[in-house]
Amino acid sequence: MYSDIPLWLSILFVVGGFVALAWSSDAFVDGASIVARVLGISPFIIGMVIIGFGTSAPELCVSLMSGLSDHANLSLGNAYGSCVFNIAAILGVASLIRPLRVKPETARYAAPVLALLALLSLALLADRVCSRVDALALLGLFAVLMPLYCWFDQRNSEKGGKGGASAEPTRYSRRELVVASLKLLIGLAVLIGSSHVLVWGAVDLARVMGVSELMIGLTIIAAGTSLPELASAVASARRGQHEFVLGNIIGSNLFNTLAVVGLSSLISPARDFSKYILTRDLPLMAILSLLILVFGINWRHPRRSGVFNRFEGLAWLVVFAVYTVFVIYSETH
Repeated sequence: MYSDIPLWLSILFVVGGFVALAWSSDAFVDGASIVARVLGISPFIIGMVIIGFGTSAPELCVSLMSGLSDHANLSLGNAYGSCVFNIAAILGVASLIRPLRVKPETARYAAPVLALLALLSLALLADRVCSRVDALALLGLFAVLMPLYCWFDQRNSEKGGKGGASAEPTRYSRRELVVASLKLLIGLAVLIGSSHVLVWGAVDLARVMGVSELMIGLTIIAAGTSLPELASAVASARRGQHEFVLGNIIGSNLFNTLAVVGLSSLISPARDFSKYILTRDLPLMAILSLLILVFGINWRHPRRSGVFNRFEGLAWLVVFAVYTVFVIYSETH
């Protein structure tokens, strides 16, 4: 458990933790990308896995620190709240900036998988415990699904003529490789330290404000740890990199639902968490995932790409706003 600290220090910890998380996750992703290229990892894996998982590193660190300190509501609220934020807020903002083209495979396969994972999580956590057996099941599923999804998407890209080598150089000088490795290690170290400080400040802030840790996890922490995904999605949408936006969100949600919850519960099983995770947050995750299917399919020509238009982006943002208000209301009453 974290000790009590003054209110001004709680706020400083939260704000400073966010700033450090943003810098360290960016350094971690940059370093990991260069090291991955040097090791000969394909551009697709770099974009989908390294960047997608790299931007989810703050969620992992915050949930691990929360689990280790017996704050299950903060740990699970951060993981599931980030998934809700990724779809409703980030895809909503990206679709408002520029309508996003959606491949048929993404709508027909990836979206239902995300919805099924939310329902599976609901079944595993129905007894209000995420045991080590549950955690191992989540991690095992992650180990199967991610390589399978990468292989399937890569195969379809090659069939569509979109495969090929990256335009970026794959050879780096020894100095550049050393700098990249240092960024990777320093970024990871700051990531862990800043997440520890952020959780400490958030727990004490919740205590001072008289609200639940779940509300802090679902709102402030979830949005804050998803800032790397938001920044990446906005930049990609402005450049017309539609597949990168969707790949990043799908990869991040798979990572949050399976790896983040699995690893944190494997280290410290989550017990006696709020019933609202089962009755409100996980069902909404499933519904939002299915909306990717509903909005993303080209209903007139199912084999052609669909589009997330601005109206649908606005609808997602409205859902997120209503959800946030409902979370605040239910947690404060």
